[in-house]
Amino acid sequence: MDSGQRTSTSRSAVRAALVAERAEATRSALVAAARRLFVEKGYFDTSTEEVVAAAGVGTRGALYHHFADKKALFLTVFEQVEEDVLAAADTATTSSGDALARLRHGLLGFLDASLQPEVQRILLIDGPAVLGWREWRAIEERYGLGAIHALLDLAVTEGTVPAQPLNALAHILLAAIDEAALFIASADDPAAAKDQAVAAVDQLLTGLKVTNR
Repeated sequence: MDSGQRTSTSRSAVRAALVAERAEATRSALVAAARRLFVEKGYFDTSTEEVVAAAGVGTRGALYHHFADKKALFLTVFEQVEEDVLAAADTATTSSGDALARLRHGLLGFLDASLQPEVQRILLIDGPAVLGWREWRAIEERYGLGAIHALLDLAVTEGTVPAQPLNALAHILLAAIDEAALFIASADDPAAAKDQAVAAVDQLLTGLKVTNR
């Protein structure tokens, strides 16, 4: 390859990198705008035109270049919020204490998060309605089930929880915490509802402990 060809290849690579960078910036702007609007107005009262205008990306063609439709955009926002909640829960479960205590910190951390407007609106109110119960539940399992199961397994190893079929128990705990979060999100007084949910979850977790320790 002569110097002219190398220069042309280099310029093509630079142009491709710039195009990719602009595309990613556009996509990020659309997701950020949609996340804000879905929280403020809700999914069903937010139009794609509003998202495009808030993102400052020109026309709806830019949105449909990255997302098949508004539901696909919502799914991306939904998973982004899930990842943020999971990251916060991971931080909570790295605190000191045995595995059961760490599991408690993580579960109650999710209940704390359920007081946040974006978690309430996107994950708990609009999520099941937009995605459908089956898809919403599958995503919740993907993000939460493995972490719950791993901590239960560790608790059995530590001897704080008796040996038992953990797959069933992990699903039951996930269902309980999801229902508790939905209870909080739909309550007239979410803070009071959270206190009631925390008390119920604490009773549930206390019942898991080995009694002869």
